[in-house]
Amino acid sequence: MNVAKKSNRSNNMKAIKSSNTGIEVLLCHALWRKGIRYRKNVKDIIGKPDICIKKYKLAIFCDGDFWHGKYYNKDEFHINKKYWDNKIQRNKERDLEITVSLRDSGWTVLRFWESEIKNNLDLCVSQILSVITSKKISL
Repeated sequence: MNVAKKSNRSNNMKAIKSSNTGIEVLLCHALWRKGIRYRKNVKDIIGKPDICIKKYKLAIFCDGDFWHGKYYNKDEFHINKKYWDNKIQRNKERDLEITVSLRDSGWTVLRFWESEIKNNLDLCVSQILSVITSKKISL
């Protein structure tokens, strides 16, 4: 594990973005090329989805593999282990709470992992298009 100086670590953490991340931009561009119009980081919707299509009540989240705990290994951290265990666990719980709340409000929620977007962008886009197509039929 790379142990950085406190000042370097602080600068690294400040540089991490919560919106317009690389994976979010990648997925947005792919949707735009397919003619899908959307809004990003809509504040008046629970959880502030990364991508939102209000017409079809579709909320899309682009979850980072690390921050949302896809490959989280509790034994990986040697420094501040308790903090990271709590942080990742709370992120997972919040994701579930947001998903349930949105679904209870009639929204369709799609969550894509960072690695899914990077490795299978076409599959992610086709899943979104499939949901939109099914919603068009029911309108």
